[in-house]
Amino acid sequence: MSDITDALEPPFEIIEPPAIRGPVLFNSPHSGSRYSPEFLDLSRLDVPTLRRSEDSFVDTLIAGVIQQGYPLMRAHFPRCFVDVNREPYELDPRMFEGRLPSFANTRSMRVAGGLGTVARVVGDAQEIYDRRIPVAEALARIEDLYKPYHRALRGLFTRLHRDFGAAMLIDCHSMPSSAGHKDERPRPEFVLGDRYGTSCVAVVAETAERTLRSLGYTVSRNKPYAGGFITEHYGNPAAGLHSLQLEINRALYMDERRYERIPAFDRLAADLETVAMRLGEIPLEELRPYRAAAE
Repeated sequence: MSDITDALEPPFEIIEPPAIRGPVLFNSPHSGSRYSPEFLDLSRLDVPTLRRSEDSFVDTLIAGVIQQGYPLMRAHFPRCFVDVNREPYELDPRMFEGRLPSFANTRSMRVAGGLGTVARVVGDAQEIYDRRIPVAEALARIEDLYKPYHRALRGLFTRLHRDFGAAMLIDCHSMPSSAGHKDERPRPEFVLGDRYGTSCVAVVAETAERTLRSLGYTVSRNKPYAGGFITEHYGNPAAGLHSLQLEINRALYMDERRYERIPAFDRLAADLETVAMRLGEIPLEELRPYRAAAE
């Protein structure tokens, strides 16, 4: 085992209920908060500043889905160390000493913004490093953390599909309550991203939205977040594979300056259990591969 995974052991985990009730899998890829000493030595920023990129507490917020009969996967490593909601090699050549592999995607919008697979910035575009880091360092993070995470996630998703004839991945994230200094308008309390209807059948997003609205929340669909790499690449409705990104407004459950939970945390956690139950009640016939494709 590598030094990276030793420092973060275990780097991620899957928690399954004693009996899985339905084909729903919850994932929290950005709630990791274990910062290795080696990473902190490389970074010019302190831990509170690095934490601005976290989806703080989201894994705990959705942990109640396990007692409802649905598995949960979560990362323990921070997204600013390696981001599993990106292509495997979205890398900025300006960050590294040495030559990147020829197949690296160096021109994506996310790379341009400093938020590639190995991030250059956190928060309000604050640079993480004060020097270039070795290409080998980035490639090791991808080999030791990114790829094993996706192998495990894909394996569980495939098992649910095999056991139920369909599978649904709910990719859970959090968002700041406002977009920043340029736009202080409050964001909705939830944003559901289904890649504009391409990552899941309509009933999945509709069920989540209807349930959240019935619980008193404001909900937006695909704006400002339509779903990232995981939502796009795990969703294949024609094959009975459905993915939905769930963005939660941090003001609902935490003090965004102090990084502390607020009293409303428990109520929101209970409401998310309700969402899980409603998603699990969707008839399998509506989730399985399209009949037209079979005919």
